[in-house]
Amino acid sequence: MIAEHESHPLFLPLVFLGGAIFGVGLAMSQMARPEIVLEFLQFRDLGLLFVMGGASVVVGITFWALTLSGRSAPMTGKRFGRRLKSMDRDVIVGGGIFGVGWGLSGICPGAAYASLGIGNVVILYGVLGMFIGAYLQGYLRETRADAAAPSPAD
Repeated sequence: MIAEHESHPLFLPLVFLGGAIFGVGLAMSQMARPEIVLEFLQFRDLGLLFVMGGASVVVGITFWALTLSGRSAPMTGKRFGRRLKSMDRDVIVGGGIFGVGWGLSGICPGAAYASLGIGNVVILYGVLGMFIGAYLQGYLRETRADAAAPSPAD
């Protein structure tokens, strides 16, 4: 099933443009290099803190301003607003797994793709692990949903 905004003719070009800008930014800031990220995780180089902090400030201000503006998203027509999510066991476990994977590989998912773009072919092992993890998460979620669903009466 395709969401309404995914059928908009500008959807894919904007996704690719956003991904390209993100990848170039990661490459320019050296955050697509696992050794730089591992230096940050060992508190030897805090450059990543400034990259992430700067990005968080820009995104935070943008979302805050859009939420207050009362405007609607161009492709969906839905108003900008906050979506609050609950902090549950899945969030804690998923965050832990993400953090361990980041620490072991020295790279997060977005930077892994940018790292491939700068020629780091070894990172394919990490990308394969991400795909396996995503598949398992989807499988487990579907299994739990099926188990929780009431069985039809005959």
